[in-house]
Amino acid sequence: MRRNIRADRLPTIWCTGCGNGVVLSAFLRAVEELGMEMDKIAVVSGIGCSGRIGGYIKGDSIHVAHGRALPVALGAKLARPDMTIVAFMGDGDAFSIGGNHLLHAARRNDDVKAIVVNNLIFGMTGGQISPTTPPEAMDRGLMEGKAAKELDGSVLCALLGASYVARWPNLDFLELKDSIKVALTTKGFALVEALSQCPVQFGKYTVRDSLGLMKWIKEKTIGIDEAKRDGDTHGKILTGEFAKPGEGVNPKLRDLILR
Repeated sequence: MRRNIRADRLPTIWCTGCGNGVVLSAFLRAVEELGMEMDKIAVVSGIGCSGRIGGYIKGDSIHVAHGRALPVALGAKLARPDMTIVAFMGDGDAFSIGGNHLLHAARRNDDVKAIVVNNLIFGMTGGQISPTTPPEAMDRGLMEGKAAKELDGSVLCALLGASYVARWPNLDFLELKDSIKVALTTKGFALVEALSQCPVQFGKYTVRDSLGLMKWIKEKTIGIDEAKRDGDTHGKILTGEFAKPGEGVNPKLRDLILR
């Protein structure tokens, strides 16, 4: 794994306890376990804390404007179809300003890979509400709090036809790493969402320490099998594999959406 990281740029600029390092580690371990060479991978990253991930990977990387990682990734894939193109984005980058690109990439099933680091907030720009912020986690940000329901971009991508979609909390590191391996080897659009801790910005509304926040996120999630069995997902974030190559949308997800 060390051969694929720019050790001269360490330590990272991320805050103590930030989850971006966990996602970077999962990606690098996935690449190593697959035996992939970094000269066959190009990384595109957007704006936000997760946008710095590309700078620590020893390989080709492009840092682009806010919300534009996917169109640039698609352009890179069209220019170099022999390469694996990976777009790293945050929840604001992917589901807010870049949401239109995300939905159409899934609809077209473009052969690019997206790894979304969802820390449930706009972290770099001061802790504003993002499309994925749980209403109960915020006590300010709007005049009367946050009334809107969270946007579930991963479920939308699965229903739109992406080849592979999965979501895991950072605490489920092995599942996250294995899903990245599947994404990297899947033909078509593949999305892996990592529910990641931001103890500085999001933590001021919930739990300040990193491990405590990771546990808080884990407790807020529910696996798709358990959700199908219990039939109650109120206030919970679904985790698991939502769409698989050659199989399409997970039938349990479809049942949960349509019930």
